[in-house]
Amino acid sequence: MRVAMYYRNSDVRLEQMPVPKIAPDELLVKIIASGICGSDVLEWYRIKKAPIVLGHEIAGEIAEAGERVTRFRPGQRVFVSHHVPCNTCWYCLNGNHTVCRTLHTTNFDPGGFAEFVRIPAINVDRGTFVLPETVSYEEGAFVEPLACVIRGQRLARFKPGQAVVVMGSGISGLLHIMLARATGAGRIIATDISPYRLSKAGEFGADATINARDDVPARVREANGGRPADLVIVCTGALTAFQQALKSVDRAGTILCFATTDPGVELPIPLNEFWRNGITVLPSYANSPYEAQVANELLAARRLPVSNMITHRLPLAETQKGFQLVAGAGDSLKVIIEPQN
Repeated sequence: MRVAMYYRNSDVRLEQMPVPKIAPDELLVKIIASGICGSDVLEWYRIKKAPIVLGHEIAGEIAEAGERVTRFRPGQRVFVSHHVPCNTCWYCLNGNHTVCRTLHTTNFDPGGFAEFVRIPAINVDRGTFVLPETVSYEEGAFVEPLACVIRGQRLARFKPGQAVVVMGSGISGLLHIMLARATGAGRIIATDISPYRLSKAGEFGADATINARDDVPARVREANGGRPADLVIVCTGALTAFQQALKSVDRAGTILCFATTDPGVELPIPLNEFWRNGITVLPSYANSPYEAQVANELLAARRLPVSNMITHRLPLAETQKGFQLVAGAGDSLKVIIEPQN
């Protein structure tokens, strides 16, 4: 089968690998749509494991089911989570599935930028979801990123009516805007340095947009009736965005660190001020099977028009072009790779 082998962001090659053989409790899935995630182009992170077949935002059709698999059958349309928790450790039992050691060590074989993937038994058990008839393969590729956004807003205790600032209007930022709008946000304000992405933020639900090179904290107050935001969601790895977030959050508000910086970057926090004003700073990483199921249901209910975010559909042979588009952060949003083309 054909795969897109990652060596670095500027070197993704079309290569051949054997179609994986499955065990009796595993699945073989034919990949129809595979989204390129912003984390796929974090070169400092990915290059350590290169060469590797990346891709974890997948949707496809079950091509083969092992003899001991009873819940699924060939021909079913599915989304599959690449990372799944054990559901039995201390962290899982306390609702902290994304720090589970098992979640950090599970994956499918090889990766979503391939014609087929083998789904290990643990992923079959708790990471495979049948796509509703109303959800296309392309929309199914949004289950994973949307699930991460759902988890982030749940951890941040988002409430209807709150003023929300989303810093960084790439795919993650736009999904946060769309979800906050769909679930009752009061005022939504988006920032970015790209005029194209700011225009898309407005298109997908932001009430106001701010160029991130401006005085963002002051502009947030102007856009929110003189008050800072209840919830600030940082969806860019730029340190300046985290610094702006510290000055854009209201008393008793929350800063959700949805993105990460390069390794070794530190963020000084005015602890006395935050202690006195009851401000929360928290991270959010990945998602659990619960959020994946919620994402699947929201897509089925047509609450979030994610297909409108797709700007490029590319065959597997043009995966390198897709990586350049995502890494360049230009006039593109979601890039979908179609491994069967």
